[in-house]
Amino acid sequence: MALKIRLQLTGKRNARTFRVVAVDESAKRNGKVVELLGFINPLTKPVTKGINAERLAYWQKQGAQVTPAVKKYL
Repeated sequence: MALKIRLQLTGKRNARTFRVVAVDESAKRNGKVVELLGFINPLTKPVTKGINAERLAYWQKQGAQVTPAVKKYL
């Protein structure tokens, strides 16, 4: 089971927010997640982020790959 740390889409149309999640790479975009790591709200200035860095580091040590979209906000 290869893991990725990626964004999960939430919110309504024209008011999108994202959850940062650890998920199996074969899962759908909003499918079952392994762990919720935080959130990102790109609509506020500056961008509002709440990410659990300790758990993010743990999953990276376990071999999870961070997607380019998540790297942009980290």
